[in-house]
Amino acid sequence: MNMSSSHPYLIRAIHSWISDNGLTPYILVRAEHPEVHVPREYARGGKIILNISERAVQGLQLENDVIRFSARFGGKQWDVDVPIHAVIAIYAKENGKGMVLNHESEEDDAAPASRGVDAGELPKKAGRPHLELVK
Repeated sequence: MNMSSSHPYLIRAIHSWISDNGLTPYILVRAEHPEVHVPREYARGGKIILNISERAVQGLQLENDVIRFSARFGGKQWDVDVPIHAVIAIYAKENGKGMVLNHESEEDDAAPASRGVDAGELPKKAGRPHLELVK
């Protein structure tokens, strides 16, 4: 039996968990994906990190197929659209705890997998927290 993707449910759950703990939820997104609508000048290496905390965005919608919100980038208002399949990871800014989404496993109708981050997946920054598997 075909089931819908678990990724939007996982993203909503991890977002709630991070927010409920007083931390800042970030998503790592494939900025070059054709359906992603973000200010590409803020992307690095084809990826962009977006703060999706209630304090940082307006009108956050974590839907089954897309994440939508409005935010300011460099003083300019921007309507952001991120298809769920373009989200690489969701994690807390402060400690790096969260989840990397494995989109290939869902394409094969397998259970979604989460894993620790490969060092090459996140943009490099001094003192940047790393993602860990959440069990």
